[in-house]
Amino acid sequence: MCLIAFAVNVHPAFPLLIAANRDEFLDRPTAGLHRWTLPSGAEVVAGRDLRDGGTWLGVSPSGRVAMLTNVRDGQPGSGPRSRGELATLWLAGDLDWDGLQARIDPGAYGGFNLVVGDFHQDFWAWLGNRDPQHPHEVHRPQLHSQRLSAGVYGLSNATLDSPWPKTLRLTKALRTSLEQSVQLVHAPQLEDPPTWSGSLRQALWDDRLAEDADLPSTGVALALERQLSSPFVRMPDRGYGTRSSLVVRVQRQEPTTAGWQVSLDEWTHAHATAPPDPHHRSETGQVLHRRETLHW
Repeated sequence: MCLIAFAVNVHPAFPLLIAANRDEFLDRPTAGLHRWTLPSGAEVVAGRDLRDGGTWLGVSPSGRVAMLTNVRDGQPGSGPRSRGELATLWLAGDLDWDGLQARIDPGAYGGFNLVVGDFHQDFWAWLGNRDPQHPHEVHRPQLHSQRLSAGVYGLSNATLDSPWPKTLRLTKALRTSLEQSVQLVHAPQLEDPPTWSGSLRQALWDDRLAEDADLPSTGVALALERQLSSPFVRMPDRGYGTRSSLVVRVQRQEPTTAGWQVSLDEWTHAHATAPPDPHHRSETGQVLHRRETLHW
């Protein structure tokens, strides 16, 4: 996963909203969003990396959430262990925050950002193995962490809230979507229109490149930096790009029903030459849409 915006406890009716794109090599075997079981026996709802078995973003029926991105630098390659297992370590549910940090060897993984949450414990935190002040410089790996309070956050391939153009675009769209959702709470006679999710899909599928003057310096060539600067990455010449987009929304159930409804919508992209259609939901054409729901 290479681009995430998420809102935590910004509005009581919608305590969690996530929008994310996963960028990956097109030939890496992947299963789309579905329910599956970890070796520990814990159930998760997530996509799955079929090569190494982990995930980049998922939730558990118990209320846990994990989101993962890598850190870009000019020395490609990863550590001896797959970063995708970091998300499943948390989702399995048998480690608390201190136990998770104690379990992770920062030198065993390539550069990573891991955001974890426990919805019922109102706990959110970020964890990484690169210096937040110099994330693209490769030094001796060590863990850095930060507890997260209520707010809107953005994350790509640097560190939490690095102001990359594509991250700023998506966090702005997330705020707009959250405002539209809140308006529906105050006007319950209206049906939930596609506007709140449509604006997020348009932001996730935005393939406009950033201006060169706004590009970060991460250690890769300028031409590559430019190609990676849009929220939706399209690099067919390199066999790489945005493989899927995901929106997760947690909202209060009906007033007469206790608990929260969690909806997860994933769009898998076929990487046609034309930009994806934000309103396309069928299995034919450019986009395959999957939906999963659960209750917390």
